[in-house]
Amino acid sequence: MSPPRDEPPGSPHDAALSRLDRLAWLLDSALRIPGTSIRLGADAAANLLPGVGPLVSKGVSAWLILEAARLGVPRPVLLRMLGHVAVDAAVGAVPLLGWTADIFLRANRRNMALLRAHLARPPPAG
Repeated sequence: MSPPRDEPPGSPHDAALSRLDRLAWLLDSALRIPGTSIRLGADAAANLLPGVGPLVSKGVSAWLILEAARLGVPRPVLLRMLGHVAVDAAVGAVPLLGWTADIFLRANRRNMALLRAHLARPPPAG
């Protein structure tokens, strides 16, 4: 899997989405474990550094959510995104289980899917 590519211009959000897609890819899927189809990213690697690593990775995840808020994502979707990061942080606090869960939870990629789904909806009539 390669990093998300820039989409052709079409909406005012394309540049932000492209930047956030690359960030989510870097955090969740940038590296492949040799000989497998399992991917992991900087989030899993950061969790190997006690204390500071998880704080930094969750801080970047929080920034992604703030960017979604700036793009007009409604509060219920933002709360769901926050829930993904909270579960990732809670599970990540458990040694070994947390690192393994980072490979499968992919909170940032899930959050990007929510953001894209919201932006793909037509604006409310009115």
